[in-house]
Amino acid sequence: MLNFVMAKLASLEKPDVLTDVLKTLRLRGRVFCCSEMTAPWAMSLPASGYAHFHVIERGGAWLRMANEKHAHPLASGDLVIIPHGRGHVLSDQVDTKPVPLRQLIKSRTDNCHLMQHGGGGAQTLMTCGSFQFASAGQNPLLAVLPPLIHIHGNHGRSVEWLEATLRMLADEARQPRAGSETLIARLLDIIFVQAMRVWVETQSFEKGGWLGALRDPQIGTALSHIHREPQRAWSVQTLASEVAMSRSPFAAKFTTLVGEPPLAYLTRWRMQLAAELLLHEGCTVSQVAERVGYEAEAAFSKAYKRFYGHSPLAHRRLQRQSESQSVSA
Repeated sequence: MLNFVMAKLASLEKPDVLTDVLKTLRLRGRVFCCSEMTAPWAMSLPASGYAHFHVIERGGAWLRMANEKHAHPLASGDLVIIPHGRGHVLSDQVDTKPVPLRQLIKSRTDNCHLMQHGGGGAQTLMTCGSFQFASAGQNPLLAVLPPLIHIHGNHGRSVEWLEATLRMLADEARQPRAGSETLIARLLDIIFVQAMRVWVETQSFEKGGWLGALRDPQIGTALSHIHREPQRAWSVQTLASEVAMSRSPFAAKFTTLVGEPPLAYLTRWRMQLAAELLLHEGCTVSQVAERVGYEAEAAFSKAYKRFYGHSPLAHRRLQRQSESQSVSA
């Protein structure tokens, strides 16, 4: 009975943990290319420091990842996300010689470059873009994502949202109107979160990992406690008690599934939350310290610098400089 209750509790709390982690990503999506390709055609995209995505609006394509021989067939309505920015080739046939993307872009609308390329045969329409993440290096979700996420447009109820949302994205990118830039940004937020939801729901996670830990009745509940009350003076013993486990078995199971010990994860989450509060919500250092469980501002600042390499105020200053340069670019 206890295991059943804990399983139900964990299943209720898990979405909160995933939402917390998605929120700290500080996603910035953009459309960089509206493509009208006619066979034969192929384009290559180099590796980059951000995630790529491609929407097949009409027709079909093949996608081959860098350093892989296998090619993935794409059909109308499909969405692919390349979370870690790996180089790849899109083409009408697997053996068509690719041309670098930058050589193909000719003009642009207010929201995206327009690209027409190919030999006049069968047509493929695509919308291509990127996702950038403010906390990519520290985020547990990104760490477990595969090189390629392929969401098929014909996979039933789980992706009923896809067709209408992606069609609206393509329309706004190709024919910009008042408010298109803001609408595109919101649509991309929705697309990424929904894509992550579909991907998570289709995985078994039998080998553990952070997402697998969320599904575990005991460790998933412990993670929920950490995320719900990061300011609490947690110890391994108090976390173990919350999920009715002994200290040592709990610590071992947590470390196996999550990939790091309970208090290391607690510190990591506190620092991610602290950066969110400091950089994006305008909190003072003392306010942030209190909200993430530090009684002394000095102790918090020391822990923050150890984690990020900068003091809280220096980190905020650097972040604002980076955002200012990004806007001016």
